[in-house]
Amino acid sequence: MSRGGLWPRAPRANIVRTARGAPRVIPSMSTRTEPAPLRIIERRRGWSVVDWREIWQYRDLLYFLAWRDIRVRYKQTVLGAAWAVLQPIAAMIVFTLFFGRLSGLAAKTGDVPYALFVYLGLLPWLFVSSAVAASGASLVGNTQLVGKVYFPRVVVPFATIGVSLVDFLVSLVLLAGFMTYYQVTPTWRILATPLFVAGAVLIAAGFGTLLAALTALYRDFRFVIPFMLQIWMFVSPVIYPSTVIPKQWRTLYFLNPVSGLLEGFRAACLGLPFDGAGIGVSAAVAVAVFIAGTRYFANVERRLADVI
Repeated sequence: MSRGGLWPRAPRANIVRTARGAPRVIPSMSTRTEPAPLRIIERRRGWSVVDWREIWQYRDLLYFLAWRDIRVRYKQTVLGAAWAVLQPIAAMIVFTLFFGRLSGLAAKTGDVPYALFVYLGLLPWLFVSSAVAASGASLVGNTQLVGKVYFPRVVVPFATIGVSLVDFLVSLVLLAGFMTYYQVTPTWRILATPLFVAGAVLIAAGFGTLLAALTALYRDFRFVIPFMLQIWMFVSPVIYPSTVIPKQWRTLYFLNPVSGLLEGFRAACLGLPFDGAGIGVSAAVAVAVFIAGTRYFANVERRLADVI
C-alpha cells in the first residue's frame, strides 16, 4: 500500500542499457492499465415510436447504406437508371391494352387519357411496392452488419427506401413529358404532390419496418411479401378509379392507405378536386401503420441480433 492513500504503488519499470550506453526503459510485466469505462446501451423507457435523435447521430451510416444500395442497383447494368423508366412504361402499355380496351375501364376515367391515368397510378404504387419488398428483406440481407456492431437497427430498412425514392424521382421526368403530350396543364393543386410523396414514404416505412422484423424472426415471410404485394395492387386504384366502388363501401375501401395516396396524387397532378374524406381516412391509417410497424420493430430489436 502507498504511504498516503489506498491506491497500490505503481510498479517500477526495468531500466537496461544498450551496447552504446543509452538507457532504455522496458515496462515491467506486472504493469496494469486502467480498464476502459463500460458503456451500457439501453432502450429508453416510455412510449415512443422512433428515437429520431439516435437516428440523427447515425445519419452517416444511413447515408452510406442508402448510397451503397443505389450503387449496387445500377452497377454493371446496360441501361442504368433507364430501368426506372422502362418498368412503369412497360406496365402502362400492358394495362392500357388489356384493361383499357378489353375491359372498358378507359371509359370510366372521364376526360383523362387512360394511359396517363394508369401511369399516375403506377408511379406511387411502384415506389411503395419496391420499397416494402426491399425493406422486408433488408435485415436478412445485412446479417453480418447487424450481428457485429451496435447501431439502431431501424436504419437498415429506412435506408432501402432511398433506392426506390431515386427511381420514383427519375420517373417523374417522364411524367412531365406525358403531361405535355396530352396537353394537361398543371394547376395550383400540383403543389400538394410533395405531401403525397411524404405519405408514400410513411406507408413504405411503416410496412417495411414491420415486415423486416417479421422476416428476421420468421423466415417464411419472405414468401408472403410478393404474394401480398400482388393482391395489394389489385385492391388499390392503380388501373381503375375509385369511383367504380359503390358509395356504401367507399369508406371501407379507403382503409387501404394506398387508395387515398393514389387518388390524391392523381388529383394533384391532373388538377382534379380532392376527395377529402377518403384521403383523410387513408392518411390516418398510414400514420397508424407507421406507429404500429416501428413500435413492433422497437420491441423485437433486442432479439434480432440473436436470431437473424
